[in-house]
Amino acid sequence: MSNIIEKPPSFGAALFSPRAVALVGASGNLKKNTARPMRFMRKHGFEDTIYPINPGQSEVVGEKAYPGLEALPGPIDHAFIMVSSDQVLALLEPCAKAGARVVTIYSDGFGETGPEGMERQLELVRRARALGLRIVGPNSIGLANLDRGLILSVNAAFEAESLIAGSVSLVSQSGSMMGSLLARAAARGFGFSKSISVGNESDVTVGEIVEVLADDPQTKVILLFLETIRDATTFGAALELARARGKPVIAYKVGRSKQGDALAQSHTGAIAGNDVAVEAFLRAHGVMRVHHLETLFELIPLAERYLGHCPPVRAPARVAVITTTGGGAATVVDNLGLHGMVAATPPPDFVALMAARGTQIRETPIIDLTMAGTSAQYRDLLEQLLRAPWCDAVLSVVGSSAQFQPDLAVKPLIEAELPADKPLAVFLAPEATESLLLLQKAGIAAFRTPEGCADALAVFFAPRGSAPRPVEPVAWPEGLPRDGLLTEYESARAFAALGVPTAHAELLAPGQLEHSVPYPVVVKISSRDVPHKTDAGGVRVGIADDTGLAQAAHEIVASVSAHAPQARIEGLLVQSMASRLLELMLGYRDDPLVGPTVILGAGGITAEISPDFAIRLAPVALDEAHAMIDEVRATRLVRGFRGLPQGDCEALARAIVAFSGLAAIQGAHVAEAEINPLFIQPNGVVAVDGLVRLD
Repeated sequence: MSNIIEKPPSFGAALFSPRAVALVGASGNLKKNTARPMRFMRKHGFEDTIYPINPGQSEVVGEKAYPGLEALPGPIDHAFIMVSSDQVLALLEPCAKAGARVVTIYSDGFGETGPEGMERQLELVRRARALGLRIVGPNSIGLANLDRGLILSVNAAFEAESLIAGSVSLVSQSGSMMGSLLARAAARGFGFSKSISVGNESDVTVGEIVEVLADDPQTKVILLFLETIRDATTFGAALELARARGKPVIAYKVGRSKQGDALAQSHTGAIAGNDVAVEAFLRAHGVMRVHHLETLFELIPLAERYLGHCPPVRAPARVAVITTTGGGAATVVDNLGLHGMVAATPPPDFVALMAARGTQIRETPIIDLTMAGTSAQYRDLLEQLLRAPWCDAVLSVVGSSAQFQPDLAVKPLIEAELPADKPLAVFLAPEATESLLLLQKAGIAAFRTPEGCADALAVFFAPRGSAPRPVEPVAWPEGLPRDGLLTEYESARAFAALGVPTAHAELLAPGQLEHSVPYPVVVKISSRDVPHKTDAGGVRVGIADDTGLAQAAHEIVASVSAHAPQARIEGLLVQSMASRLLELMLGYRDDPLVGPTVILGAGGITAEISPDFAIRLAPVALDEAHAMIDEVRATRLVRGFRGLPQGDCEALARAIVAFSGLAAIQGAHVAEAEINPLFIQPNGVVAVDGLVRLD
C-alpha cells in the first residue's frame, strides 16, 4: 500500500483532523481500555473512517476489524497504537506504508521506565524519522478534537453522555491531569475544541502543538499543564505565534527541576533555580501562569474577553469591590492584598455622583449594598464603576442570593453594559453552581474561591514581557581560556569586551609587588580554584602603601594555602578602590530548560540570605533592563527614596544590556557568569568582582 496518498495532509491536519484513523490493538471487550476509542468516537459523532486493527477478532464494537495495517482497504492519516511496548517498533513501517503521517502511542514501557526504556524510545524516534512519521508519546493517553468527534484516547473523561465543544484547547504533559481538567471544566460549562496528552514527548513537543493550535480557527484560548519545558526554542517561537494571533495562553506549571543546579558556582545559580527561569520564560512569551489549578480555566473568560483591550496597568492594580456580603468581600480583599493589588476606595466626586443617581455609598474599600439597593441600582453602580478612571477592574462579590436566587443574583451582572477595556470579575461567596453556569454562559469570569479570584486578577494584570532581542554577536577575547572557571582578572576582560565598565586592576605574578594602580587599593588572590575569595581569606581592602601591600600579600597567600592547599595560585590582583552608593549583583546563567537568563539583584554576601531580584531571558533590551531595575527593591535607595542621593540608573540599564550579551558570545560557551558586587555610583557603574564559568 505504498504511495497511496498523493497529497499528504499537513501535520496539524493529520494530528487533529485525520480523514481516516487506525486503532492498532483495538479490543471488542468493553471492559478494556483499548475498546474505548472506538466506542467514544461512534458515541460522539466521528463520521470519518475508523479501522480497528486486531488479528484475533473479526469485529470490534460491532464494526469490521482487520488483522493488520497491510490489510486496510484505504489509506490512513493517523494511527493510535495500543499494544505492548515490545510490539510498537515493528508497527512503524506498516503505519508509514498505510499512509500515516502521525502515530500516537498509548503504550508505556519506554523512557519513563529508566535507561533501557529510554534506549527503546530513542530507537523508536530514529526509526520514525527515517520513515517520515511523527510520534505523539509514547505513554500518551491520547488526544481529541470535539469539533469532529475524534477521540483517539482511552481517558475515561470521554465517557460523558455529551461533551461540550468550545473554543478552548488543552495541551497536557500529564495524561491523568488532562482527564481531571476536562472533567472539572465541563462541570463549570467550559467547552473544549481540542485536547492532547504529549506523554513522554519523545518527538512531537508541546511547542509544535501550540504552533498548530495558534493557527487553528476553532481555538481561541490555549491551556497548558506543564511539568517541564523541552525544546525552549520551538516552544518560544510557538508562543510568539499565538501572541501574534491574539490567542491567550494560560499555563499551570508544577515541579522544580534540579537539572544543572549542582553545577552552579555562583549566587545566581543558587537564587535563580529552574522554576524561576521558567517563570521568566513564560512571562517573556506572554503566557499567563496561574498558581491554582482551578484558575487555569476560571481565567479563560477574563483572558478571552479583555486581554489585548485593556491599557497597561501600573502596579498596584486598583480593584473596585462591590458586594452584598461584607464577610465574603473581606476574604477577597485580603487575598488581593497578598497578591499586590489594592481594593480601591471611591473618591468623593464618585460618591456624590452615585448619590445624585439615587444610590448611597461610602468612601470605603468595600462598596457594600447589603442593606439597601435594588437590582437596578446595583446594575447602575456597576456600570458607573466600569467607566470610572480611579479603578482598573471591578469585582462583584455575591452573597447567599447566588445560591438561592441565581437569576436574581446575577441578573444585573449579565444585563449590564460591559466595556471592553475594563475587566469585570465575580466571586460567589456560597457554593452556587447554577449562578456559576449562568455567568459562564454570559462570558463573565466567575470564581468559587477568594484565592482563585485573586490569583486570576494578579495574573491578568501582571506585566508580560518581550522575547529576547537579537543582538550582534561578540567575539570571545583572544588569549582567554575557552573552558573551565576563569579568574577574576580574566572574567573582567570578558566583561569589558561586552562594554561593561570594570575597575582598573593589574595582575601581579607570585612574588611581584610592583604596580601602577594608585593607592588606596584592594588586593585579592587570583586563582581559578578559589571562586569565592572572601571565604578563603583572599581579600584585603584599603591598602594604603607598599608596606601594607607586602603585609597583605603575605597574609592572603598564607590564608588561601591553609583554606585550599591544592589551589593553584596565579598571583595577586591589585585593584583600585571604588566608591559606591549601592552594591548590586548582576548574574547570567544558561538555564538547562529555557536557555540564557540574566538576573539583577541585591549584591554582596547577603544576595542569597534575602533574595531580592529580577530575572529576564537574555539578551535583554534597554526597556526591559529599566523594568528589572524597578523590580529590585534595593534600587529604591538610589532612585530618590526619601531624598537619598540618586545613582546612575541609566548607566546601570546599559550595563545590564551589555552583560546580557553573554548569550551571543562567539567562540566560547558561557554556562554562568556573575558580577558581584556591581557598584552603582552617581555618574556610572563599575564591576569590582566577578566570575565566568565556561563549558
